[in-house]
Amino acid sequence: MATNHLHYKYMESSRRRNVHESLGLTTQKEEQRQQSAIDKELQRQNKKAEKRRQLENDFDYKVVKGISVAFDGYFLDPIIGFLIPGAGDVLTSICAIPFIWVAAARVKSIPLTLAVIYNTMVDVALGLIPFYIGDIIDVFNRSYKKNYRLIVGYVEDDQEIISEVNSKAIRTAVLIAILCVIIYYLVKILLSVMATIWEWIDMAWQSVASI
Repeated sequence: MATNHLHYKYMESSRRRNVHESLGLTTQKEEQRQQSAIDKELQRQNKKAEKRRQLENDFDYKVVKGISVAFDGYFLDPIIGFLIPGAGDVLTSICAIPFIWVAAARVKSIPLTLAVIYNTMVDVALGLIPFYIGDIIDVFNRSYKKNYRLIVGYVEDDQEIISEVNSKAIRTAVLIAILCVIIYYLVKILLSVMATIWEWIDMAWQSVASI
């Protein structure tokens, strides 16, 4: 009898719950749970909006935005690299320091900082490819815009960007180490090419002078 009574109560409770659900009604516990979830989401949104306002008013944030527009929007990065082969790319990479600063000191994210450093080093490595090949590729690379997009994604709590960057943090660190080696050899190749070109120019000048 007790078992039948418990079974009846369970069936009754189940029927009541089904009726509530079919009528779009919820129990008091469910309402409280939903309200708690709404309150948490509102707090998260308010916190995110406040953080965005603070960062957008920050001088460093304005600097990275300006660099992104100037160097990638107006192609100053490949232009400077084209005018000053090798050295120009090293000089423009200095402009990536504010991005690293914002990622590390303002957003305070190690995975984001690693991603910014990686994008910057890829840009440097491409720029070091001789005979202006790297500068042509650099037109399409646009590392400053990539870094700016990542920073904005973190500030605006874009979960897709955040999860993607965080999941690749270890791989990014390994790739940075590999890029250090690649850049080292690219610098050696570039210096060798420049030395060879200089020798040709010197020989040609001496030939003209001896006539």
